[in-house]
Amino acid sequence: MAPNIINGATGRGRSLAKQASGPSRAYVTFLAGDGDYVKGVVGLAKGLRKAKSKYPLVVAMLPDVPQHHRNILVEQGCIVREIVPLHPPENQTKFAMAYYVINYSKLRIWEFVEYSKMIYLDGDIQVFGNIDHLFDQPDSYFYAVMDCFCEKTWSNSPQYQIGYCQQCPDRVQWPKELGPKPPLYFNAGMFVFEPSLPTYYDLLKTVKETPPTLFAEQDFLNMFFRDKYKPIPPVYNLVLAMLWRHPENIDLDQVKVVHYCAAGSKPWRYTGEEENMDREDIKMLVKKWWDIYNDESLDYKKTTTPGVELPPNGTITTEQANLQAFLEALSGAGGVPRVKAPSAA
Repeated sequence: MAPNIINGATGRGRSLAKQASGPSRAYVTFLAGDGDYVKGVVGLAKGLRKAKSKYPLVVAMLPDVPQHHRNILVEQGCIVREIVPLHPPENQTKFAMAYYVINYSKLRIWEFVEYSKMIYLDGDIQVFGNIDHLFDQPDSYFYAVMDCFCEKTWSNSPQYQIGYCQQCPDRVQWPKELGPKPPLYFNAGMFVFEPSLPTYYDLLKTVKETPPTLFAEQDFLNMFFRDKYKPIPPVYNLVLAMLWRHPENIDLDQVKVVHYCAAGSKPWRYTGEEENMDREDIKMLVKKWWDIYNDESLDYKKTTTPGVELPPNGTITTEQANLQAFLEALSGAGGVPRVKAPSAA
């Protein structure tokens, strides 16, 4: 699928890559630590390949990701990019949910300016249909799917307490005594954006001045891009809770992207014992994830210089040829060890 670039490529190397390939597009995900989320990223890489995406998957990873996990992802055709952790002000971390705090490091992806446009996908997301067309959305906006306020994680919010949800705004009207209706709020597990150094520096500056919030970087991104946000349909980020909270809004046959973020829903940890996890639609979606993960025909095939894959018609474009030459030049610095991805079973 995607060309590979040596782990932690230097700024000069990234600049040369941009010169070689010109403006480009890519999917990007985020990985931290030595846990089992690497299985989710492998599944995502294979899902994009099955959907016949034309674009690579970049993995923005923190330094604590072990080398053998990096090797697995390179073997699956991912572009591995190490990023420096981004820690918010200490006064924020004690208010935000602890396991969300590290996600502030996702803001580093705005620095990936060798790409003209990117689609971010969490590691617990799977792509079941081609979504390359989202790259063609008009520039200068932030595209994402609206979230739902009906889960207990929102229990301290006025939305949850009065039963208001933007997924069904006519069911419960927003009371005038609470002031203006809340702005549209998106789930930050999937979004379309344009890398930009001015935006990147503004993000870093603003995060130091932002009051503490519960949902960490998701709240922050909603605040930062409030005036540029454009909602896209839930088929591009089906948060599983929508299946039991707002089934009238979901047609599973049309869904292209599934977000396994509900408690107990991670396919590689699935037991079916948690609340709502014994539903037939959940079982079906977990099985679909495993079908992709276990399909060896979707493993990355190296057909030319390591890291460059021939397109389906067997010919190499000028852009691919230039990138292949660039990778050959880099190879003198030493390649990344490659190992087969293990079974997660």
